[in-house]
Amino acid sequence: MPEQQSRVRVDTAPERPLLASRLSPAVPPEPVLARPRLLRRLDEGAAGPVTLVAAPAGWGKTTLLATWTRLDGGTPDVAPGAVVPDSGDLSVPAGPVLAWVSVEVGDDASRLWAYLAAALRTATGSAEDGPVPDRPPRPDQLEVLAATLAAADRPVLLILDDLHRVADPAALSGVEFLLRHAGQRLRLVIGARAGLHLPLHRLRLAGELTEIGPDELAFTDDEVADLLTAHGAALPATDVRQLRERTGGWPAALRIAALAVRGQPDPGRWVGQFGGDQPEIAGYLREEVLATLDPAEEDLLRRTAVVGAVCADLAAALTGRSDAGRALADLAGTGGLLHREDTRPPWYRCDPLLADLLRADLARLPDPEVRDLHVRAADWYAGDGRPADALRHALTAGRWDLAGDLFVAHWPELIRYDSSPAYAPAPVAPPAEVIRADPEVALAYAAERAFAGDLAAATGHLRAAAGHARDLPVPRRQRFLRLVTVLELTVARLADDPVEVRAAAARLLRTRPPDSASTRLSDSASTAGSAPTSGGGGAADDADLRAFTGTALGLVELAGGALPTARFVRARAAGREARRPRTELVATSRAALLLAVRGELRAAEQAAREALRMPPCRGWSCRLDCAYAYLALAQVALLRDQPDEATANLNLAGPAFGVTGDRVGGPDPEADGWPAGARDEPVAAAVAALCRAHLHRDAGDPAAGQRLLVRAREALADKPSAVELTGLLRAAEAELRAERGDLDAARDLLADAGADPVLAVASAKVELLAGDAAAAGRGLPGWQAPAATAWPLPVRLDAGLLDAVLAEQAGDGRRAGRLLEQVLDLAGPQGCRRVFTHAGGPVRDLLAAHLDAGTAHFTLVSDLVRGAGPSAARPAAEPRGGLDEPLTERELTILRYLQSILSNVEIASELSLSVNTVKTHVRNIYRKLDATRRREAVRRARELRLI
Repeated sequence: MPEQQSRVRVDTAPERPLLASRLSPAVPPEPVLARPRLLRRLDEGAAGPVTLVAAPAGWGKTTLLATWTRLDGGTPDVAPGAVVPDSGDLSVPAGPVLAWVSVEVGDDASRLWAYLAAALRTATGSAEDGPVPDRPPRPDQLEVLAATLAAADRPVLLILDDLHRVADPAALSGVEFLLRHAGQRLRLVIGARAGLHLPLHRLRLAGELTEIGPDELAFTDDEVADLLTAHGAALPATDVRQLRERTGGWPAALRIAALAVRGQPDPGRWVGQFGGDQPEIAGYLREEVLATLDPAEEDLLRRTAVVGAVCADLAAALTGRSDAGRALADLAGTGGLLHREDTRPPWYRCDPLLADLLRADLARLPDPEVRDLHVRAADWYAGDGRPADALRHALTAGRWDLAGDLFVAHWPELIRYDSSPAYAPAPVAPPAEVIRADPEVALAYAAERAFAGDLAAATGHLRAAAGHARDLPVPRRQRFLRLVTVLELTVARLADDPVEVRAAAARLLRTRPPDSASTRLSDSASTAGSAPTSGGGGAADDADLRAFTGTALGLVELAGGALPTARFVRARAAGREARRPRTELVATSRAALLLAVRGELRAAEQAAREALRMPPCRGWSCRLDCAYAYLALAQVALLRDQPDEATANLNLAGPAFGVTGDRVGGPDPEADGWPAGARDEPVAAAVAALCRAHLHRDAGDPAAGQRLLVRAREALADKPSAVELTGLLRAAEAELRAERGDLDAARDLLADAGADPVLAVASAKVELLAGDAAAAGRGLPGWQAPAATAWPLPVRLDAGLLDAVLAEQAGDGRRAGRLLEQVLDLAGPQGCRRVFTHAGGPVRDLLAAHLDAGTAHFTLVSDLVRGAGPSAARPAAEPRGGLDEPLTERELTILRYLQSILSNVEIASELSLSVNTVKTHVRNIYRKLDATRRREAVRRARELRLI
């Protein structure tokens, strides 16, 4: 943190008066909260050449920079949410000297350099006739100034606030020269909106630019709570989260809300109604945001506000502009008014409050013009294979014919499968005469309302439509009644009525076409954008029905705690056959997790990666589906003994299930509460608990793992279908208790094992741990019997290893070797290593002896011998070969993440680093490991035993 000079010398000559207020840090509004994560980012960035804090108006750029300078080096000791004092008296070490310049509108090169000269003279202690010119310097003057800065005892940290106000590119050319030639004794921290005349791309490529943008400046839930508390307006956590979501974390809006909410009699209700159309917010947005745009840009934003997110082609369809893509990119890049999603092609989204204001402005346009925008949106979405969005806009525009056709053709893609409704304002209901002529329109409206979570409206329109079935001709009536049943099943599932779901599914399957045995579609058959259920029946209809009913029944069983692996696998195949990507995605992601639980790791990994490749292509809200896929990859990584990758995937899956804490090595899970999504997704929550419990145990904290397992069992106590999952939890908990010496409690947990192989194997392991090999042998079920093929693979491997250990202890080494080879035959194809590496000393001895006796799995066994041992929390092995230049601690951390599927952006987010910093570390890792690609670097690191 730089030292701020106590006095700023100002040239007071009458021909060039300077304002002292522009040469001192701005005074931020009180109360100012410390935001340690951002202050640390500034500290890290200020150690390099340039730090850029860039965001639109109201994102707290000046407040952050001013707070940083006022803390005088106290960043590491500042608690989150602490109120910053008016002045600091903390002593600081000899670091950079601070120089501050606030840029104003109209500053040309001469005016800017006058202030730069004053700031640099103060920072360097130069006289007025010294090497710092007070007007745009000539090349020779720049060289003298660069030499002076390079020879200074301490570097100068120059903060340029609101630098976007400089319109003349030549005004900053001297600053760029000083950066390159002052020997890193000049460092810049810039606060700006957009449009800087600096070589940012070159700085990025050189790894010399630290960037802090709106995503980092946005307030977190904790920071919102701290801000409200500082304003005397504390709110419950749910209201805090809702306020943060409504504002997008925008600091200006949050300050306005903090001031306004104090006088509200019902703060929770007020937060729910808070939006960009409120006078204070609307006024700020118009004056500080929209007023900076030219009319064409504002019109583009307003017209594209009819949709939630927009890409170049959609914007062109809505506005008729051929340059819409470039305009969107400019508004996202230089203007910062749109958030660019990391997709191909890129999609853009407004901040929530700005979107509110734009929609309010849109509503004031003439009705035919607004209707035309919805028609354009519906046509574009329909042509792009996004039927759910097309249906909503067709209904809003009153295009009843298009709405009915969309529903009939694409009904499997118009069903909401998750439990979180996509709230949207209700379109105008179709008139009675339209429903009489085309009752499918009422079904389309019911489907849209069910998708939006308005089950009462969906049920009402469903009944209204059903009353017209008798008036339809027979072929159309059959198709119509089938679609009615589809919606009845959907409403029952969303209303949490499993009995009616099963009844409706049975009715629906009875309508399967008579030629349903033909279940394959040729490559020339209709694609997902066609209308395979237009009434002809046949294989396409049958695949749709099987995919839909299988997925719906699977979700009901999953919500009850069951593990319907086979049902989701069949639904996945049917969805692919019917070319229904949305249905296929839901079934694939769930199948991936359930296959991973069963130990079918190759199939699980393939399904999970397929699911993760699917979501971006159609713009669905796939957060939950991706979370299932990440959780599947976490389970796969855990069983393959890849704890870092397992942790990384668990952390990616966590937010969708309401898990914000309890990271391994982090806070005690007892303090974080059971995941918010555990009620709706009990199986996922329980599997996540199993994974985290094992990782806690590996990290040397089995007590934390045990608490997680207890709470997971309690969450399933009211779900009679969760027998298999509860057995896995009980077995894991019993083993943890036994390892901690609580053998009686472990035995009590497994007392009623009966014929359950999971509990029986766990009981045998507990008895062996207690030293009773005879009891372990008596209780061990027959893992080689034909019925054992239905067991989860990890359970079967545990049983086989235990059998081999018992044989070895009984003196039958030959039988032990045969059994171990059979276990390796089962484990090898799936890459399942954890059962060996965490089985303890006897298994390691068995593996070592097996190497000498000969095995078809020599490479695997030799690797397992190095990895297996009595302690689960093993110290890192020494590398087999040395490096000319060792990796730093940070590089080793990033190297572990390179094993995962995380992108550089996601690694940066996990480690709270900038993407550029991660890229710099990755380049260093490649150089030190003599690698050119990620896979090559990981392979080399494994050879050196670095990971």
